[in-house]
Amino acid sequence: MKIPGRIVKAALLLAAVALPAAMLTPTDAAAANSLTMLGADVSSAQRAIDLGAKYYDSSGTAKDPLDILKGAGVNYVRLRIWNNPASGYNNKAKVLAYAKQVKAKGLKLLIDFHYSDTWADPGKQYKPAAWSSHGIGALQTDVYNYTYDVCNSLKSQGTTPDSVQIGNEINVGMLWDDGKVVNNSFTNLGLLLKSGYNATKACNSSTQVIIHTADADSDSNARWFYDGIKAQGVNWDITGLSYYCMWHGTLANMGSVVSDMKSRYGKDVVIAETAYPFTSSDADSTANSVTSGCSGYPLTWAGQGAEFTAVQNTARSAGAIGVFYWEPTWYAVTGNGWDPANIATSGDGWDNMAIFNWTGQVNPNVKWTP
Repeated sequence: MKIPGRIVKAALLLAAVALPAAMLTPTDAAAANSLTMLGADVSSAQRAIDLGAKYYDSSGTAKDPLDILKGAGVNYVRLRIWNNPASGYNNKAKVLAYAKQVKAKGLKLLIDFHYSDTWADPGKQYKPAAWSSHGIGALQTDVYNYTYDVCNSLKSQGTTPDSVQIGNEINVGMLWDDGKVVNNSFTNLGLLLKSGYNATKACNSSTQVIIHTADADSDSNARWFYDGIKAQGVNWDITGLSYYCMWHGTLANMGSVVSDMKSRYGKDVVIAETAYPFTSSDADSTANSVTSGCSGYPLTWAGQGAEFTAVQNTARSAGAIGVFYWEPTWYAVTGNGWDPANIATSGDGWDNMAIFNWTGQVNPNVKWTP
C-alpha cells in the first residue's frame, strides 16, 4: 500500500457496486467459517504516539490505541518493515521496539517485509539502496539473511512473529527488475520467495508464511500469479489478498476469489488489507487517496462500520480465516506523513480512512468479529 499510487488507481477505476451488508448476515457467515486472524496494520502508530497523538475509546477515555483496538476485537497486529527508510521509522529497530508492546498486550504479530527502503506495492518494488547493484544470485542471499536476521532478532527478545509476509502486494514480483515477472517467467521471483520462506522456517518452523498480492479483484490474475509461483516449487502457508471495494470490485467477486484460492491451493486465505472512508473531507493539505465509496455504504461512521462488517462476513462465508484493516490509527498528525524521505512535512492521505476521527475519537461502529 502506497498512498499516492492509490490516488492514480482511484482516478482510473470506477467505484464498484458492493452488496449491501444486510445480504450477508453474521449468522449465515458464522455458520460457514470463523475468522481467527482479526487484524489491524498499525505501522504508523508508533510515530504518531511519539509525536504526542492521543487516542480515545468510545467513552472518550484516552488509551493506548492497541488497547482500544483489542477492545474492538483485534487479536493480530501487522507491522511493515523497511530495510533502511530515511524516516527512521518502520525499520528493524523500531519494529523490534513496537513488537514488545504488541506482544505485551497479548496480541499476535505479523511482520510485512517490503524488501525496500520505501513503499512496495503493485506499481513499484524498489530494491533497498544497499542491494541496488545486486543480481538475482546475491538477492537470494540478501533476502534469506535479512529475513532470518529480523525474525531471529524478534525471537531473541521473546516476540517471535506468528506470521510473516514475503513481500507486499507482489502482483508482478518484487525487488525489481531482477525479481519482476516478465514474459510470464516466474523463475527469479520463485527463487526469492523460496529464500524468504526457508529463512523464516529456519528461524521458527511454526511461523506462518504469507504470500500477498492485491488480486482480490480478479480470479484470473490471482490464478496466474499463484499458479506461476507454485510451478516454481514455491511453498507458502497462507494466501494473502488486498480488498478495497472502490478498487477491487464487488464483495461477491471478492468472495468468489477467496473461495477459489482456498480450494485451488488447499491453503488458508486472509484479506491482508482493507479499509473504507468515513468522510470525503480532508484533514490536512495532502489530498485523500480515496474520495468516494461504494454503493450501499455512505461515507459516515455508520457506513464505515457497515462496510467493514460486510467485508468480514463475505470473507468468512468464502472460507477465509482473517481480515486486516489497513492503518486504522493513521489519523492526521502533523509530522507523521506518508513519505519516509520527508516524513516531517509530507501529509496523510489516509486520514478519512482511519477509524479514529481527526481528534483521535474511535468509530464505535467498527468491530472485528470471529
